[in-house]
Amino acid sequence: MLKRFLPRSLFGRAIIIIIAPVVLLQVVAAIVFFDRHLESVTRRMARSVAGDISFVTAALSRNSESLARFRILQSANRRLNLNFTLLAEQPLTAGPLPTGGTPIEALLIRTIDEGLELAFTIENQPAQKHYLIRVAFEDGTLQVLVPHNRVTAAASQVLALWTIGSSLLLLAIAILFLRNQVRPILRLAQAADRLGKGQEVEDFKPSGASEVRLAADAFLRMRDRIERQIRQRTEMLAGVSHDLRTPLTRMKLELAMLGETPAAAEMQADVEEMERMIEGYLAFARGADGERAVETDLTQLLEETVGDARRHGAEVDFAAEGELRARLRPQSLKRCVANLLSNAERYARRTSVEARRDGDMIEITVDDDGPGIPEAEREAVFRPFYRLEGSRNPGTGGVGLGLAIARDTVRSQGGDVTLGEAPAGGLRATVRLPV
Repeated sequence: MLKRFLPRSLFGRAIIIIIAPVVLLQVVAAIVFFDRHLESVTRRMARSVAGDISFVTAALSRNSESLARFRILQSANRRLNLNFTLLAEQPLTAGPLPTGGTPIEALLIRTIDEGLELAFTIENQPAQKHYLIRVAFEDGTLQVLVPHNRVTAAASQVLALWTIGSSLLLLAIAILFLRNQVRPILRLAQAADRLGKGQEVEDFKPSGASEVRLAADAFLRMRDRIERQIRQRTEMLAGVSHDLRTPLTRMKLELAMLGETPAAAEMQADVEEMERMIEGYLAFARGADGERAVETDLTQLLEETVGDARRHGAEVDFAAEGELRARLRPQSLKRCVANLLSNAERYARRTSVEARRDGDMIEITVDDDGPGIPEAEREAVFRPFYRLEGSRNPGTGGVGLGLAIARDTVRSQGGDVTLGEAPAGGLRATVRLPV
């Protein structure tokens, strides 16, 4: 349950790791301060106020003359930082003491009640920043205005300001340093994403903490191994296919010299089949060539590919929604779509191509009205040299590399090719590419 509320990014989790101890420390410090120090200080200050009020009431009780009482009140107001007013013939109607709105007020009321033997009432007046205390005195009421700073310590506000200010300062410094530490990880993730899409990552350099640099160095070594493996595979297939052309050319010359005989015709068919196989190997090798990814208008590219298929006699409908642009390898994608169209043309009468934007992906669908592919075989047909023996006649097909080339081309650019059932009952090939 806790994982649902935690941030998913490393930056957010690192901030929580820093904030949580700071907040916990502040809470503990506040509890200790308010429960011990602030309570003790407030009790002593409240006792002092209660003692001053008791002293003034005792002095007024000993002197009944108006002039003497006036001088006592004047001296008390000047020396005690309190404001005393004697309201004669206004007896105090004292009820039960209030409990106080805050812990500090409750503590203040209890302390004054313990130190003042006379009946009294107390009222907090925040707007005037003082407490109004009325004390029952002979036939009247002694009214006392007590400033807040006489009964509460100003250190609580100072502590709160320092705590909040220092926390914000530490948080700002932590965010600044954490951003610098997270940025190399983000660059590493972006470089890995570009590599997965077949884009160049030549500008990437290891940076950041030693662990991040270690991961970046491992990424660069992995990139070099992948590129070397692809280059070796391409060179090997191209070399083998090229070497096979020489004996095939000699065989074709020898067959031409034999004349038109049944045996020569059969051998000629075998030679042509081998040539088609070699062309398939070369196409498979070209699927991993060093073409660079560039900003491409997919609508225009698909229109050209559909136009080429129509010139070869295929009936293809094309529709595109909105502006479709992405950074990819245009010739490789064109070869992929051409393979899908060629595959559909071989087994269907009519084909439709649609392209649209789906979030951060571009989706291209190629539908036909042919016999389709059984669901159990739809993943197997992407394996190189795999040929169906049931619903599609292998004698009319190639060497089983068309769909393998299509998926290999798209996956090298960060996308994928999947097969499904078309609305017309045939085969639907879906190509998804990142924008």
